[in-house]
Amino acid sequence: MDRARRGLLLGLVAAAALPAHAQNDARPIRIVVPFAAGGGNDVFARQMAKGLGELRKQGVIVDNKPGAGGNLGTEQVVRSAADGSTLLLGHTGTVSINPALYKGLKFDARKDLLPVAMFASSALVLVVPAASKIRTVADLVAEAKARPGLLDYASSGSGTGGHLTGELFAERTGTRINHIPYKGTNPGLTDLAGGQVQMMFSVVPPALALVKGGRLRAIAVTGAKRLPSLPDVPTVAESGLRELAGFESTLTYGVLAPRGTPDAFVKEFSAQMLQVAGSAEFQARLGVEGAVPLLGGPAEYAALIAKESALWAGIVKASGATVE
Repeated sequence: MDRARRGLLLGLVAAAALPAHAQNDARPIRIVVPFAAGGGNDVFARQMAKGLGELRKQGVIVDNKPGAGGNLGTEQVVRSAADGSTLLLGHTGTVSINPALYKGLKFDARKDLLPVAMFASSALVLVVPAASKIRTVADLVAEAKARPGLLDYASSGSGTGGHLTGELFAERTGTRINHIPYKGTNPGLTDLAGGQVQMMFSVVPPALALVKGGRLRAIAVTGAKRLPSLPDVPTVAESGLRELAGFESTLTYGVLAPRGTPDAFVKEFSAQMLQVAGSAEFQARLGVEGAVPLLGGPAEYAALIAKESALWAGIVKASGATVE
């Protein structure tokens, strides 16, 4: 082995032998969650921060900055120093939907943030009242076509994943269903259980409790595969309807950094994130929240953001949905 190669090898070995705290900045890393504490975004961020803190021997804290559908916290990260000290817990809504949905934004998350790694995705569950005669997606489509414009679907608010999934479903099936926005998931589910609306594409945990309690019926999930928490509930694509072949609507979760963050930090932090996300403890937490692992580095996450952005921008435009 020549002297140059021997020196390089010895240098790499020495670097690997350094304790984590010697390789990393002593300052804590802040992961901004652009939503209130207690939801899935917050749960994932705290579990990730715990694992990263232990792995890096460095403080990793979660900072909740809710408001404007996630835009306030997202903009805060966009405006932060690109030095690895501030990161964003991002998901499909804040990164791929909001840029098309909100008018007058002074930033574009797709351009102003740098994907670090993605770690999970969550499907929605299509639920109807337990007393409904609708038992399958095929039943629902037949009812919607027989009564155009007379079926109402609830969502947790305009521009949310549940709202736009309903728009995607209507577009693919050629049906007219009415969107009824609520101020949160639970009020929508309560009215659904009471029969005030006929259907809802809901996040899994709160809907699952009502399904198990016998107040709602789950007829489909919107992911590419069935959920471990609802193994007997088919996917929308499994409905057998040609127009719904390949149907998929999921929310992707990941971490992003301000554009300009050094490549060395992004590479290191991405690898560490994926190590944490691959652990049995982290994946068990995902399952509780109705999510499944979806692991990918910067390139994979960037490609998925581009794909999701194209899909949802088209649905936002076709539906006429907008938020000032």
